[in-house]
Amino acid sequence: MNTNAYVLHLDRTANRKPLAMAIVAALPMPTRMLSAVDGNRLSEPAKARHYRPQLHYPSYPFPLRGTEIGCFLSHRRAWQAILSDGCDAGLIVEDDVAVASAAFETAVAAAVSTIEPTEYIRFPVRDRGEHGELVKAFAGTNFVEPRLPGLGMQMQLVGREAARLLLEASCHFDRPVDSFVQMQWIHGARILSARPIVVREVSAAHGGSTIQAKHHSLVSKLSHELRRPLLRLSIRITNERWRHRAAG
Repeated sequence: MNTNAYVLHLDRTANRKPLAMAIVAALPMPTRMLSAVDGNRLSEPAKARHYRPQLHYPSYPFPLRGTEIGCFLSHRRAWQAILSDGCDAGLIVEDDVAVASAAFETAVAAAVSTIEPTEYIRFPVRDRGEHGELVKAFAGTNFVEPRLPGLGMQMQLVGREAARLLLEASCHFDRPVDSFVQMQWIHGARILSARPIVVREVSAAHGGSTIQAKHHSLVSKLSHELRRPLLRLSIRITNERWRHRAAG
């Protein structure tokens, strides 16, 4: 299995460079740093080449910030790298994570050993919110197929065909990359989630997230809290219908 790793790092965040280098040193495979796209420095025409509001159903009810557009384009850059480098699979890691378990190398090795070309295996930072069928197990690592994949893009192993499917389906997008990945009927990749939890997010100790807005008004917060559950429910129902059709 020809597998490379890619650590996404925003060049202007010098305070995260040591953390990114520590991730590179910890990964048990050929690894290189991949410059993330700085969404705050994208021109409006550059954003408009990819960002198309209200593109998919169910509609994403919030406008994307520049940082969210940059994050999506960064992951597209990583998916393209998997294809350009001729990998069977690629491990994509954001620069705000750290190893959280002695089982880290075992879990990564299990994923590499069992991944199919169309699979996308998440390594989430928390063990909640993802419920689904156990589809395979290897060397103490379980892989479940969530009815609704969780949010977050901290670390994932992406099969070559999954990278191609995601790349082709996201030339234009209307929502953050993690919400897009949830919509399996749009891209066709199979989303799995690994257990136990072997990574943790450490952005708070390194200046906070480079994506999330620092301040929300009370009205904005209430709007998000009311709309997000409806969006999740719609995506879950549509995913289940898609899987049923695909299986039958």
